[in-house]
Amino acid sequence: MRMTALPLLIAASLSLAHAQATHLTIYHSDDGALFSAGDGASVNAGYAVVHEPRQLTLQHGAQTLTLDGLPLYADSEALSLNFPGQAAQVLWQRLLLPQGQNAALASLVGQQVEVVGDGGQPLAAGRLQQASDNGLQIVGAQGQTTLVRNYAAVRSAVPLHAGAQLQVHLDAKRAGAADATLSYPTAGLGWHVAYIGTLQQGSACRLQLESRASVANRSGRDWQGVTLKLIAGQPNMHRNGVLQPMMMMARKGSGEADVASQSTLGDYRSFSVPGTVDLPDGSVSQSPLYANRSINCQRTTLVESGNIWNSSKPNLADYAAGEEHLNAISTLRFTAFDSLPAGNLRVLSIDRDGNAEFIGEGQLPDTPKTQPVQITLGQVFDLSATRERSAFKVDRAARQMDEAFKLQLSNAGDSTRTVTVREHPSRWRQWTVVSSSVPPSRQSTDILEFTIDVPAHGQATLDYALRYQWSAADE
Repeated sequence: MRMTALPLLIAASLSLAHAQATHLTIYHSDDGALFSAGDGASVNAGYAVVHEPRQLTLQHGAQTLTLDGLPLYADSEALSLNFPGQAAQVLWQRLLLPQGQNAALASLVGQQVEVVGDGGQPLAAGRLQQASDNGLQIVGAQGQTTLVRNYAAVRSAVPLHAGAQLQVHLDAKRAGAADATLSYPTAGLGWHVAYIGTLQQGSACRLQLESRASVANRSGRDWQGVTLKLIAGQPNMHRNGVLQPMMMMARKGSGEADVASQSTLGDYRSFSVPGTVDLPDGSVSQSPLYANRSINCQRTTLVESGNIWNSSKPNLADYAAGEEHLNAISTLRFTAFDSLPAGNLRVLSIDRDGNAEFIGEGQLPDTPKTQPVQITLGQVFDLSATRERSAFKVDRAARQMDEAFKLQLSNAGDSTRTVTVREHPSRWRQWTVVSSSVPPSRQSTDILEFTIDVPAHGQATLDYALRYQWSAADE
């Protein structure tokens, strides 16, 4: 059975009569289903709030209207239809949800349709009684029923409504046209920031930073000519439960260089995209968030051993000595020039052929202005490190313990590498550096760091010794 419901010879569209632009407020989301390539199907993830103008034709008194074109995941418990000036009062409302892959055709049930085959030949005409996986049931003018299983298209003079529908029973004070605003939350929409940082050539660390707001629409509905607001932060949301090629957001009435303006919304940040935009269903659209800028940065090569940990009493165990191989990790650090929403930072470097090539990426958390940002880029290819304990002695009577280590750093690259060696003295909280071949560059309760220059095609060695001390009450 082959059913092709949407080549579409259906003369249909979402008939939304808007007096002004729809206002769409989309909240931050890192849900991979929204942004990953796939079949373009709708996704019940993300969160947005819609404020949608509608112009309705009312009769005087009680009546029931059907509002079409709602997204698939509109929240049935938070729909609100308001009339300025109290032109009408809503008595009750009901959300009709689309069902299955034939949801679009199901909206034509009860309407006159014509079903055609591959060659355009008519197969059946009449009132559509049912649209299901088993085919279309058509009731003809004489009352006969035809089941059509293989067809190419369906024609109808009635607009097609692929999304959910809202039935509203209301009492109108007067007949005529009335403006209303339909507000509701919905899933299927989300946004996050895509940062791209290109390291500039030269000895100083400078990062050319580009930031884009990536907006995913998997709501089951196109959004056209909307004003767009993006919310950064993590408000609590207690709920149950192949993309089109990435495109720059289609704007109306706005220059391409314009960036979003931001303000405070309660405990969060609000970004307003200039002009109006189109968000096709099954797409990820992008818009500049901040103007591109060059910022100072710091590159670090980090060799780290152990982690932060403290015993409840002095740890006197004599671990078996042996050589330990350590990874050299490349990190990038800079200071937030503004309040930066959470997002992924891809870092590029200019290769000798002039192309900017990917060298690593990391996740930025929500970062207030002037706060540090640090990401790990990856493991350094040309740098290796080994660590070995060179001495260990416990004097229980004196309540002290001495421990020494030797680290060997090797650089196979063509330039000198400055390496930060980070150690974590964790046998006891009270310790001192007795000796070191390189002076410590940083000391805290559980961190000891050394900065070492490793020459090109050469080696460097770090030797250091610690003394732990404790009292009788600590044992």
